[in-house]
Amino acid sequence: MSDARADFRSIPSVEVVARAIERLAPDVPARVAVRAARAETDLVRNAVAHGQQASNADAIARAGALRARLVLQEAPQPVINATGVIVHTNLGRAPLSDQALEAVQAAAGGYSDLEYDLGMGQRGSRSNHISDVVREVTGAEAALVLNNNAAAVFLALEAHARGREVLVARGESIEIGGGFRIPDILQASGARLRDVGTTNRTRVEDYARAVHGDTAAILRVHPSNFAQVGFTESPDPAELADLARGRGLLLINDLGSGALLDTAAYGLTREPLIEEALEAGADLVTFSGDKLLGGPQAGVIVGSSEVIEPIARRPLARALRPDKMTIAGLRATLTHYLRDEALETVPVWQMISAGLDELRERGERVMDGVAGVRLVNSSAAVGGGSLPGQVLPSVAIEIADAGTGANELAARFRNCSPPVIGRIHAGRLRLDMRTVLAKDEDALRTALRAVQHARR
Repeated sequence: MSDARADFRSIPSVEVVARAIERLAPDVPARVAVRAARAETDLVRNAVAHGQQASNADAIARAGALRARLVLQEAPQPVINATGVIVHTNLGRAPLSDQALEAVQAAAGGYSDLEYDLGMGQRGSRSNHISDVVREVTGAEAALVLNNNAAAVFLALEAHARGREVLVARGESIEIGGGFRIPDILQASGARLRDVGTTNRTRVEDYARAVHGDTAAILRVHPSNFAQVGFTESPDPAELADLARGRGLLLINDLGSGALLDTAAYGLTREPLIEEALEAGADLVTFSGDKLLGGPQAGVIVGSSEVIEPIARRPLARALRPDKMTIAGLRATLTHYLRDEALETVPVWQMISAGLDELRERGERVMDGVAGVRLVNSSAAVGGGSLPGQVLPSVAIEIADAGTGANELAARFRNCSPPVIGRIHAGRLRLDMRTVLAKDEDALRTALRAVQHARR
């Protein structure tokens, strides 16, 4: 016991460690150094309590300096996406266009008329800055923008179905990434889920039989990140809309990915389009801003004014509203669609529409003069819960083994500045050119040369 007490007494004080951190890292603010010192000495104290020897003050300070600098470094850190997944949720989903970035910077860098009516000289509404362009792009009568699509689905249900039943096909009672589960969203909104049909086949008649006096709405849910194949059936959207209208129900269609252009034009399965869902008779359509739409994170609800206005008046609408940067970025992104220039300006659609010859040319430029690499045919995915199982032909830089395992090689690329995130295929590391932004080509070339040089 006396030896244990001696080990504890050998642990330097927080004050001593903090001063040492400040000497090692003079750029670290004093309060950050103190917090880092406290955290590291707590770790040492716990180690001693479990029979390990106490570290000296210098070792603790070095660990503390590293911890402090991690707190101060830029985050999220920019990376090069060479995975071949276009809308990569873990890597921030959709990159913004240059014009959208400029709009975000302008909104963030100074004051704006976010909630000010310049004509009247009085308080205005932030939704006025975005709802008009959403209406123009989608053809909807009214629109409401929130901070993400989960919020859009939740608020639509909370406003129109609280305390009542909502019909959902069994095959659409799903869970997608991040734990977003349709049953949980309904429960949180105060609505009650009623499953209809079977997992693989649901008909209009199944919905019709389930309707009773306490039914408020029919919710259609985009399958997002999985696909059913084989013996499947789902009702025609227009027929379902006729049923809802005839029974006095709302038809809410959660499209998820926010497609405004036809994916079938690029060899992919056709993703449901927002305008078509409205034309088929949906009362409300919800979708994301940062998936196929190619803008910042947002959730958008479109439909008639009669249905949108009660949602906008809910107290939670204020809690879930977007900030000025989201509004600016989303408006700029939607403007690309109004100008028919999305294929040329929105990065997601630039990647989807890129031809193989273009990708090969870019790949050859990146790998020029680098030994031990080759261009190979590859496959890319849209990602982000859109078009599951669908792939686009692509081109990737494949790096030869040369005695370095693919996992170790991937780690070396992740340690570059900026980090490069690739994909391991059949034991080889691949850097897929479809998802590498044009502005990142020089940085990727530098990383490729540095990693290959270090392996020699």
